[in-house]
Amino acid sequence: MRSKQIIYWTTTVVLCVMMLFSGISYLTDASLIEAFQHIGFPGYFRVELGIAKVLGALVLVIPAVPSKIKEWAYVGFAITFISAAIAHISIGDPLGAVLMPLVILLVLAFSYLYSYKLREAKA
Repeated sequence: MRSKQIIYWTTTVVLCVMMLFSGISYLTDASLIEAFQHIGFPGYFRVELGIAKVLGALVLVIPAVPSKIKEWAYVGFAITFISAAIAHISIGDPLGAVLMPLVILLVLAFSYLYSYKLREAKA
């Protein structure tokens, strides 16, 4: 049980730190305005995605949030990472830009898997 908790919290904290950092950067970093324009996304999407990433990260780390809401945050992040990889592929970005969201998706998968295992162990 202890090792499951360590894996869960490690992957969840890493994921949430990345999401908080990127979400805040989407809202404050001028170079990301250009990056979103490069991909072809409208300006409001950057703001919407930044807010969603911050909220999703908070949902995952606050223990009092119900597990059903946490599952929706996991789904939202998964859609975001898959969509990011597809967007980078579609505009011909380098392999690193395509692989990064997929690596984060893997961290997300471990976080979700171990959150499920911990809920199962409690039941």
